[in-house]
Parts: sequence; structure tokens; C-alpha cells
Amino acid sequence: MGGQVAMDDRGPDERRRAILAAVAPGTALRDGLERILRGQTGGLVVLGYDASVEKLCSGGFELDVEFSAPRLRELAKMDGAIVLSCGDHRIVRAAVHLVPDPGIPTDESGTRHRTAQRVSRQTRFPVVSISKSMRIIALYIDGVRHLLEESATILSKANQALATLERYKLRLDEVTGALSALEIEDLVTVRDMSAAVQRLEMVRRIADEIEGYVVELGTDGRLIALQLDELVAGLDEDRVLIVRDYLRAGPRRYADALHDLDRLSPAELLDLSAVAEVLGHNASGGSLDGSVSPRGFRLLAKVPRLPTPVIDRLVDHFGTLQKLLAASIDDLQSVDGVGEARARSIREGLSRVAESSILERYV
Repeated sequence: MGGQVAMDDRGPDERRRAILAAVAPGTALRDGLERILRGQTGGLVVLGYDASVEKLCSGGFELDVEFSAPRLRELAKMDGAIVLSCGDHRIVRAAVHLVPDPGIPTDESGTRHRTAQRVSRQTRFPVVSISKSMRIIALYIDGVRHLLEESATILSKANQALATLERYKLRLDEVTGALSALEIEDLVTVRDMSAAVQRLEMVRRIADEIEGYVVELGTDGRLIALQLDELVAGLDEDRVLIVRDYLRAGPRRYADALHDLDRLSPAELLDLSAVAEVLGHNASGGSLDGSVSPRGFRLLAKVPRLPTPVIDRLVDHFGTLQKLLAASIDDLQSVDGVGEARARSIREGLSRVAESSILERYV
């Protein structure tokens, strides 16, 4: 059936996606819910059972039988809710009258939906409400309603998002390519840096939205997932590298800057000054045109067969990309873990990266 999701310590978004995956198309649970919808009986299903749920149960009868979609459908023909266990995929109780705290706020109007929302808030277990009249399946997670749409509807949204992602990814490649050339020539401004970070974050957020669609699609989302993986391969690594390159020196860690980028609202993300400030650059008063120098993480990562620890030591030793580019083979060998062969490889690799970046910009 796919495991039901109990209370846990995961973040809200991760927990929500795990719950949606448990009721995605292709799972036995989703099959059972759709059978109830097609049967036009309506239903109320609690996806988890513990003492908090037991206190809300009145009447009905105990079953403790293995779950199956046909059984769920047959039990839904009776009045009352069905309660499933959260670990061993069993139907625990059926024909139960749920009595949640009436003081718990709800913005629903129908009796079944009001009960589902209150139970989900009171117990923190997800609750599914199938409406006979409206012909919808509503999933309540901590009181928040999520409509379980048909695969065709979700696929349409996912394909539109993929088309948008392709356009943004193309623009991101152009922006980061131009940034590489400017880095080689030591002409990077705060505006150039912020624009690249902004585009990376936009692409990442679109990809994250598509990942949500893939979770909701279940087995129907495999092709979408393949296309998404191809489009965003290496994106997270690029995001880390550019932040490490341009984060202003100080006690603040790059992981904190990445977290702050996550927290930018859509409106703030469109403001290059706000993006620059996350990286420690005060961009107020028109200082977006001020110059800034990268440390060299991003371009060193393009050198083949260069381990991350060696990249870290090179950046720590030289400090800036320009000093790295000017370093001789003897200078490079002074870094721990860099012998003559590796020094030559780094020197040649950086030269090739610099040459290709300049050619892409001006040819």
C-alpha cells in the first residue's frame, strides 16, 4: 500500500511530500480512495492510529485486518470513518464516529470535511475526506487541505512547469557563462554576481515545484522525473560554489547564506540588492556596480579530476581567482597535496577554462 505517515521530526515540506507519496497514483491506498469516489458513497479515512485517535473514536467496531483497496471500498459503504494503522498497513477500525474537539477552528462547511480538518489538527495524523456530492478527494495535513487531483491535470501543470524551467535554465547558462568570462578578466560587479545567484535560485525553485508534482503523480511521474533530473543535474553543486565564491569574508558560514536565500520571498528574489545583501554585500545606494572578486571555487571545480579537499586548500592558500590564475607551477606545488603532475594539470585546466570562457563571450 505504501506506508502511512505518522507524527515525526521531519520538516513540514518533507513530511507533506511523504504523505502525498503514500496516496499517489499507483499505490493501493490511492486505488482504494478512487474506488470510494467512483462508488459515490463518500468516506472519511484516518491515516494513523494511536491513543490520541482512539480517544476520538466512538462506536464502530475493531477489525485489525490487512489492508486492500476492495476492503476499503466495502467498508466505506457503512456510515462512519475508517482508521488505518501507520506502520503495518492494516485496517484497524471501521464505522467509527469521530468526535474531535469542537473548539478547534475550521474553515470547512461540510460535516465530513469539518471533522477531517479538526481530526488532522488534533492528532497530527493525515485524514482523507471523500465527498460524494462534489466528487473530490481532500487530504488534510495538520489542518491544511490538499486536493488529490487526477493524473492528467497534474501532468498538464508539470509539463507547463517543465517548459518554464527549460527557458530559465537556458537563460541561467547564458548568465553563468558571461560571469565566468568576467571572472577571468576580473571585471565582475555585484550586479553580475547577484544576477547569477538570482537565476540559480529561480531555477531551483521551479525545479522544486516540479518535484512536488512528481511526488503527487506517483508511478505516472517517471518521465517527468527523468526530464527534471537532466535539466537540473549539478544545480545544487553550482549553487554552493557560487555562494562560496562571493560570500563576504567573516564569521558567517556559506550554509547560513544558502538558508537565507531559501527564505527570500518571490518579491525579494527579484530585487538584486536583496540577493546581494544575503551574501554580505551592501548594495543600497547604487553600489550594485561595485566590483567584487571571486575566490575561485566555481572555476576550479571545472578542472577535471581535482578533488574537493584540494580545491579548498588552493582557495585557502591563494585567496582569489586572480592569484590562482597568476600562480606558476612552483607556486601551486607549495599547496599541500599538489605535486608537480597535479600542478601542471591545474595550470592547464585553468588555462583551458579561461580560454573557453572568453571565446564563448566574444565569439
